[in-house]
Amino acid sequence: MTKLISHKIFFTAAILSGCFFLCGCENDVNEVRELSRKKENIEEGKNISSYLSMDGKMRAHLTAPLMLRIQGDTGRRTEFPRSLHVDFYNDSTARIESQLSALYGNYLENQSKVFLRDSVVAFNVKGDTLFCKEMYWDQNQQKFYTDKEVTISQRYPKKRFSGVGMTCNQDLTNLTLFKIQPGSFAMIADSLANGRDTTRK
Repeated sequence: MTKLISHKIFFTAAILSGCFFLCGCENDVNEVRELSRKKENIEEGKNISSYLSMDGKMRAHLTAPLMLRIQGDTGRRTEFPRSLHVDFYNDSTARIESQLSALYGNYLENQSKVFLRDSVVAFNVKGDTLFCKEMYWDQNQQKFYTDKEVTISQRYPKKRFSGVGMTCNQDLTNLTLFKIQPGSFAMIADSLANGRDTTRK
């Protein structure tokens, strides 16, 4: 009888020890997960107005209703989640030569580039306009580029091109459009047609 009781006591003690061990392991795992989880530090700014200058000359003016500076595991980034607008100035005078707007922007500080997406539109003083879903603005090279679908509309001479992939200066000059899509056209003055415009696709 004594031996049976001792076995029962030993078995019960083993079960209780196992339960405590499992509970202890579970708590340790949760603590480790909590310690390894780093929360992002977010700084918020509203009604942003920022000027970009190069070589002592003002090159751009950025405005946005909201800016988030986020410090996370992958480094620091700056986001414009509620749209942004940029005025670009020429080199000689502080005159606006082109403008850019998008519903979202992400500034890649280590590359001096801005990733833009959602209703991206850029246009210059000549009336040339660029439409695309997403593209990059390279601040150092003062260029736009994308590997996505893009549409370019030029006023003089009247042209409209659609393609996949594009590079151009931020004033929409020196344009290179890749993989031109069907439906693109240009209105070119034809001297043989007594000055009338003819459409060439």
